[in-house]
Amino acid sequence: MWREMSPARQVLFVGALIALLVPALADEAAPRLPKGLEAGGAGVVASVIDGDSLTLIDGRTVRMVGIQAPKLPKGRPNFAEWPLAREAQAVLSDLVRDRTVMLHFGGTRQDRYGRMLAQLARDDGLWVQGELLRRGLARVYTFPDNRAAAADMLALEREARAERRGLWADAFFAVRKPEEASRFVGEFELVEGKIVDGARRENAVFLNFGADWHTAFTLRLNSETLRLFRTDGIDPMALIGAVVRVRGYIRRDRERGIIDVTQVSRGYTPTRATFGGHRCDEVFGRHYPRSASLPRRRRMLQIRWCFS
Repeated sequence: MWREMSPARQVLFVGALIALLVPALADEAAPRLPKGLEAGGAGVVASVIDGDSLTLIDGRTVRMVGIQAPKLPKGRPNFAEWPLAREAQAVLSDLVRDRTVMLHFGGTRQDRYGRMLAQLARDDGLWVQGELLRRGLARVYTFPDNRAAAADMLALEREARAERRGLWADAFFAVRKPEEASRFVGEFELVEGKIVDGARRENAVFLNFGADWHTAFTLRLNSETLRLFRTDGIDPMALIGAVVRVRGYIRRDRERGIIDVTQVSRGYTPTRATFGGHRCDEVFGRHYPRSASLPRRRRMLQIRWCFS
């Protein structure tokens, strides 16, 4: 039968086989909601606002907790649309619009705007946040009062980043080197590098990614953070020599870029291949600029340790 087909029909036949196989493969790889979350009802999605928020037909707005999709201006003056913002919005719409989603909670349930802060599972079991991360259409973006499923989300993000899916193929979302971090002051960025020096100054510890602390990208741990380190039995100075990846808003301190550390928690352990055999720590930085008028607990930062 195959030999009797013309080349064009052979191509069409192969295309048909692929079309049949792809849905099965996609379904097999579809992420499922992690355990440990608390069910909180369901609703039908009426509209999608952007790549990480939507409205239900009962009028509730849901901010999909734990992720940040590329941003749309949404009426903000002088705000440049991020790459892939429209694509993320369109994919989310395809995934959930007019479908029932189940809301699950692992922390604070509502923000100051009245939005529900929920992990979403579709009526067929698909974990919506996980799917967006898997496709490379969102980054992990957690808060101290909403860190449930962080390890699972980071694993999906790492997979997408390794495969350069979606936003990970765009230079706008590149993981920055410490020496270029100061160029991105005021922005939410991922920065990866080796801590080469550190110092204690009064009630703070500074971990520097370069020999000259005046210009080196730095993590600052205040007295509150240091108490958390002590409680966890961790000496922050022991991180000197470690390769870390940090995410959060960068602020300027004289000539250097800096991220303020305010919370620490133990995290996942990736495979050695994930980080090329390096000892690695995943660090989450301040998720809003320092000038943002927000409750302090929502401005706090978390560190997630990972050793390979």
